[in-house]
Amino acid sequence: MHVLAIDDSRTIRDMVRFTLEREGIETSMAEDGVHGIEVLEAMDKKPDAILTDVNMPRLDGFGFIEKIRKNDAFAGIPILILTTESARELKQRARAAGATGWIVKPFDPARLVVALRTVTGLR
Repeated sequence: MHVLAIDDSRTIRDMVRFTLEREGIETSMAEDGVHGIEVLEAMDKKPDAILTDVNMPRLDGFGFIEKIRKNDAFAGIPILILTTESARELKQRARAAGATGWIVKPFDPARLVVALRTVTGLR
């Protein structure tokens, strides 16, 4: 499995990378939505899932999801929101944009891995 994780916090990116790579999950990282699109477009093989924060500079998680859902090459990739936000209206906005699920920080490493395996159907 290969996961693209997008977060403006280097600490969160490092925690996600450590958690996933310990489980044998390959990772790519981006620091905001604009960088996430650049990383996606540069990949030879698209990731099996994307984790993205909501609140980021340049392009937030909602804008990122809306942009990639319009691109047929990336439209089917499961996207999990990983954020400190938990407001119902934000979750509804994310789902309307095309998010697959929502995980609140701080995250439980085991639950993060299970969520990724569930949405991808991969072990």
